[in-house]
Amino acid sequence: MTIPPDNDVVLIVDDDEVTRDSLAELVALDGFVAATAPDGVEALEYLRHAQPPCLIILDLTMPKMDGWQFRAEQKKDSALAGIPVIVTTARPSAEASTMEADAIFLKPLDVGLFLDVISHYR
Repeated sequence: MTIPPDNDVVLIVDDDEVTRDSLAELVALDGFVAATAPDGVEALEYLRHAQPPCLIILDLTMPKMDGWQFRAEQKKDSALAGIPVIVTTARPSAEASTMEADAIFLKPLDVGLFLDVISHYR
């Protein structure tokens, strides 16, 4: 059993700065605090040195380490494996459904549905 973190931090991992900032504003509207990373490498660095977030919002296509590589590394680390992940992607693919993500959203996001889903991670 995984015990959820006692915080409202959401880690947003996306290489596009505008998207990261927009997602940070969205999660803030729902009362979360946003932490951000431009790729999987920096996201793992953050996770290994900070209190675990209650949720990770993960883009799939990024430089250095993409979402699939990040998710594989996350699942290997027992301290990080239980953190829920919501995938956001502009490119729908059958592969995205194999990531064991808690939810998958296509960009552009359905904002109302997205906010409804993330509110369950508080």
